[in-house]
Amino acid sequence: YLGRPDTDVYRMTSISMLGGALRSSGQCAEALPVWEASLELGQRHWPHRESGLINCYNNIAACLIELGRSDEGLVIYREIYDGLVEKLGVGHGDTVANGCNLAIALGQLRRYDEAARVLRDPLLPAARRSLGP
Repeated sequence: YLGRPDTDVYRMTSISMLGGALRSSGQCAEALPVWEASLELGQRHWPHRESGLINCYNNIAACLIELGRSDEGLVIYREIYDGLVEKLGVGHGDTVANGCNLAIALGQLRRYDEAARVLRDPLLPAARRSLGP
């Protein structure tokens, strides 16, 4: 991807694939700056592609948690979820999926009561209403 312009879609795809490969191989310290670069490119050149930006934020949050920076990762997960609740409503599929990301992260950190509150209170009833039983 080096040598390609910042706006080249193949550059962005390559950066995302590199970040994913590094994270999948357990190299979160190396993946984090790749995801941060991907986010920066996305914000600069494709700010209207919110789902791509949210994916970058989710990957950054996951890396931070895996690197032991759980408070920073949870802040990102909460900001994504709260923003989607405000913009799309709690019953929207994207909101439900990102609320589950937050709950999973809380569970991985053994914060089970918080995870249960996220899932039980707003998400489960909304998911049942919008997705069915």
